Amino acid sequence: MIPAEAGRPSLADSAGAGARPAAKPHLAVVGATGAVGRVLLGILSERADIWGEIRLIASPRSAGRKLTVRGEEVEVVGLSEDAFDGIDVAVFDLPDEVAAQWAPVAVSKGTVVVDNSGAFRGDPDVPMVVPEVNGCAARIRPRGIIANPNCATLSMIVVLGALHAEYGLSELIVSSYQAASAAGQAGTDTLRAQLAAVSGTELGAAPGDVRRAVGDTLGPFPAPLALNVVPWAGSLQEDGWSSEELAIREASRKVLGLPELPVTATCVQVPVLTTHSMAVHARFENEVTVVGAHEILAAAPGVVLCDDPAEGEYPTPSDVVGTDPTWVGRVRRSLDDPRALELFVCGDNLRKGAALNAAQIGELVAGELRG
Repeated sequence: MIPAEAGRPSLADSAGAGARPAAKPHLAVVGATGAVGRVLLGILSERADIWGEIRLIASPRSAGRKLTVRGEEVEVVGLSEDAFDGIDVAVFDLPDEVAAQWAPVAVSKGTVVVDNSGAFRGDPDVPMVVPEVNGCAARIRPRGIIANPNCATLSMIVVLGALHAEYGLSELIVSSYQAASAAGQAGTDTLRAQLAAVSGTELGAAPGDVRRAVGDTLGPFPAPLALNVVPWAGSLQEDGWSSEELAIREASRKVLGLPELPVTATCVQVPVLTTHSMAVHARFENEVTVVGAHEILAAAPGVVLCDDPAEGEYPTPSDVVGTDPTWVGRVRRSLDDPRALELFVCGDNLRKGAALNAAQIGELVAGELRG
């Protein structure tokens, strides 16, 4: 039986000797040993120190490992009901089925869950939050859970949110060019192994030669990623759509508060380790100008405008990786529609695309708890 909140220790009880002041809320990182979890620990070490204890939680097999956060080694504890005792906010980076099981457990202990999986994104009682766009939505959480959007949506939504506020978005067509790390450590390891297999060769000049060279090192991808692009991300859904394409559609609608917004997405995986890129066609209710769009984007929080093609200045994944903002360039008004803009955006899928946005949501909740 899941313990009731009445039995939950107070902050003062759980702080322990040498802990930070009890006035600071306590945070748990659940899935701390994973790719996103490790990035989150770095982000927590860089941002304002608003947390008391930061507890690291992972699968029982990882218990006892030590990871560094805020310059200190912290021992990982195994995922259990007791692991959430005294925790105010928990950031989950777990597979969908594991998050679905354990998020309600954490909530029952009085913890607000920020979930990076897809388990709760479609739940109408779970807000989906991007602080720069709809941060106020984090306050209304009937189930005690806040959903982090998928990484592809997060790579572009702060840009679209800023433009929507001025012009009113009416249609969205997106092609994503997604990095291998979206598939976790397995994706990164697979791409590195494939690149090693084709490096220094003449491969890529004959049908199937790359596939034969990489052999059984396809990992999480349905086709070779090195020297290739793969027009697929996610699992097969009805009528040939992929789960990742539908996630972009649903997340964009939910974050922007536009439940009927026409959205079409095509997801492509490319041989980039980290940082998603998106080619965006956005149609608005009002006429747009490039000058006006530049002014909006230059002032938008979480956005860097990099748009001077004459000087070769536009965002690319290798320049954006490891940075926090969404970078946007190639801003053009559609040749055939004065209400449409064409954009190219890049965002680090492990930072703003996952860990950073979760950290920002956690900070919103922490501010609310501090009153």
